[in-house]
Amino acid sequence: MPLTVRVVSPDKTVWDAAAEEVVLPSTTGQLGILSGHAPLLTALDTGVMRVRPSKNQDWQAIALLGGFAEVEADEVTILVNGAERGDAIQLEDARAAYNQAQTRLNQVPAGDRQAQIQASQAFKRARARFQAAGGLV
Repeated sequence: MPLTVRVVSPDKTVWDAAAEEVVLPSTTGQLGILSGHAPLLTALDTGVMRVRPSKNQDWQAIALLGGFAEVEADEVTILVNGAERGDAIQLEDARAAYNQAQTRLNQVPAGDRQAQIQASQAFKRARARFQAAGGLV
């Protein structure tokens, strides 16, 4: 029996379809969900979610920008601050944003805690988008 998977961001539904398997970037590590999974509520980190629609299809990548996931009765509901399907991200644009975010993170003065946090968050977002687009596999 397949899972019903929904990824909802504030401005759109990014994914709403059946899937055989889901891998989520939880705040405690990667979390795999299959049919029959126990009920669960977990916080999600900024990272890449992977969905396999069926055993005959390739994995689909979705960049998530933090949020929550609920699993109950073979339904996976993912509420996130932002999400973008990997097949909708231009690889070269994502690569340029990743490189720029990495440079910015490396140039933050050691004593500027707020700038370090902001640069680190921007880097995590850029890395997730780049991974979802097919870079940094």
